[in-house]
Amino acid sequence: MPGSRDSAARLAAAAAALVTVGAGLGLRAVATGSVAKYGGDALYTVLLLTLVVLVAPRLTPLRAAATALAASWAVEFLQLTALPADLSRHSTAARLVLGSTFNAPDLFWYVAGAAAGWLLLTALRPSGAREEPA
Repeated sequence: MPGSRDSAARLAAAAAALVTVGAGLGLRAVATGSVAKYGGDALYTVLLLTLVVLVAPRLTPLRAAATALAASWAVEFLQLTALPADLSRHSTAARLVLGSTFNAPDLFWYVAGAAAGWLLLTALRPSGAREEPA
């Protein structure tokens, strides 16, 4: 039953989002420097992937991961403008979501997060499950 499968996928995605946020906070608590920064970048994309699955549970793992990666890259490239830095000065939430400064290596770590999320989604996907039109 597709509706039931969608509900289960959404519940799992919501739980995964909470676990991902916890992992990010935990990483920041125990690591510093590049490990914390770039690990956080990868987890940022994993979090976006969980949110994509929450909104569109019928997407294939590859499409969900590609969507999360595109969003991560879009936010990073937006940092080439002054908008994120301006918003970040006035809002902690904006700073957490949008960052403030473009950093090219972040682009690689977003790919790493999307790839890890894709691998996990693919491994957890029920056999025989196929993408259905949204």
